[in-house]
Amino acid sequence: MRKLNSLLLMVACACLIFTSCDNNSEITSEQEIPQEVLAHLEAAHFDTDHVMVTEGGYIVEGDIFFTEQQILNLNPGSHLPHAEQYSTDNLVTGLPRVITMYASEGRKGYSPAMIAGLDEAIARFNARGLSITFQRISNSRSADIVMTRLSKRDERRGVLGSAGFPTASGDPYGEIKMSGILESSYGLSTDGIATIIAHEMGHCIGFRHTDYFDRSISCGGSTANEGDGGVGANHIPGTPTGADLAGNGSWMLACTDGSDRPFTSADRTALDYLY
Repeated sequence: MRKLNSLLLMVACACLIFTSCDNNSEITSEQEIPQEVLAHLEAAHFDTDHVMVTEGGYIVEGDIFFTEQQILNLNPGSHLPHAEQYSTDNLVTGLPRVITMYASEGRKGYSPAMIAGLDEAIARFNARGLSITFQRISNSRSADIVMTRLSKRDERRGVLGSAGFPTASGDPYGEIKMSGILESSYGLSTDGIATIIAHEMGHCIGFRHTDYFDRSISCGGSTANEGDGGVGANHIPGTPTGADLAGNGSWMLACTDGSDRPFTSADRTALDYLY
């Protein structure tokens, strides 16, 4: 997800970061990014104003991770009608399915608060009675999704988390990178941390941002339509048109203020429809 607004205490795409999404002082300049990469992202209708170089690739729209090769392989995107919930073309298959997750703990891993947030995020999905469930395990080699810590550089730039989309073979994206300072530097509660982790888990199983068609709804600034991004932005039947911040807002809004966002009614409809 993208940065949180510092005045609100602010990630998301599902991208979340803790200052305005327009804070270019913390965003890698376009000059550091190959023009071919930017051209492919623009053709897929991703926002190219806030692309960040990170270990192994790029963070796009605040929290969507792509390797350079994945970007170069993106199909041209198209702008789509406004509606509430969207999925990518690739979804998790082989249902029913248990998706295992691993996160290291202790001195070189995550704090108890981060692990508690992960457990709460897992519990939120499992409470829905879906055909996919999540389970935290103690062996990283056996995990479908490994939660690793963002680089200190990305943490300093305000990135809260990042993830990718399901593979063409129907597996969830295999890695979530999370900031390790959500509690210590930003003062987030367990529920706030759980919301951000659940957002990245949502990307891993095929959810796009709820406000992909106008990121200014949750991020502020000017209107920015992500389009289908060459990975699909398929409207999920039964979810309403438009998106807003009414109540706590969807857990898949592009930006967050660090508050708790449990699944809304439309979120539950979308989860039930896909899984």
